Amino acid sequence: MKDRLPPLALVLAILVAWEAYVRLAEVSPVVLPGPARILESLWTFRDDALRHAIPTFVETVLGFALAVVLAIAAAAAMDRAKTVRRAVEPLLVTSQTIPVVALAPLFLLWFGFGLAPKVLVVILVTFFPIVVALLDGFRSTSLEAEDLLRSYGATDGQVFRKLRWPAALPAFFIGLRIAVVYAVIGAVFGEYVGAREGLGIWMQISQNAFRTDLVFAAILVTSVLSLTLYAVVGLIRRLAIPWAPGVRREIDIEDRPF
Repeated sequence: MKDRLPPLALVLAILVAWEAYVRLAEVSPVVLPGPARILESLWTFRDDALRHAIPTFVETVLGFALAVVLAIAAAAAMDRAKTVRRAVEPLLVTSQTIPVVALAPLFLLWFGFGLAPKVLVVILVTFFPIVVALLDGFRSTSLEAEDLLRSYGATDGQVFRKLRWPAALPAFFIGLRIAVVYAVIGAVFGEYVGAREGLGIWMQISQNAFRTDLVFAAILVTSVLSLTLYAVVGLIRRLAIPWAPGVRREIDIEDRPF
């Protein structure tokens, strides 16, 4: 609780200062609504918030899951075959130089207003950090431990399963925690370009109607969704690799009585 108190106190202070400013300065809600008005609007339009949040959640989870599968396959192939890595890695880096704002309308043109273009945007923004994290994890494998396994007759597949993959898991989960936040942003941006439902299209509709309070409400729901998925990945990390130094230290700190 002591670790969580400072950020909570800072957020509360910012909200209080924000509310005080808009009330004392009599700022128009169209320009800048206060936190109280945003929460009130979110509660009033809670059915709309839920209706738009569900498609964004589905797009995020589906795109993120596909990105994880593709990233694991790509990183494993690049780790096993150096020729593949030398051929693919420059293309991966180059893909990150292409603005998503340029590709999202093309995805919309090619695949329509359905689920596919949003999922592709999510995959595009999350694939690279996961692959890079995995490759860094594979590179962190102890050469002495690998030589020891091979001296006992271990095959390449056994070395990968028993040594290289476990050694890469801490870095892998770091990549997941970064990518899952990007996934929500990617889904919202894909909807903002063109969609029938979703938090992105809700922001756009609210903006066109000069409902700035609902724009902030959609942003709040997006933030809550991102933080929830981030926390879920963190929980899976603690359950999957409790032996990792960083995770073990977090557990030890929480178990301390004072």
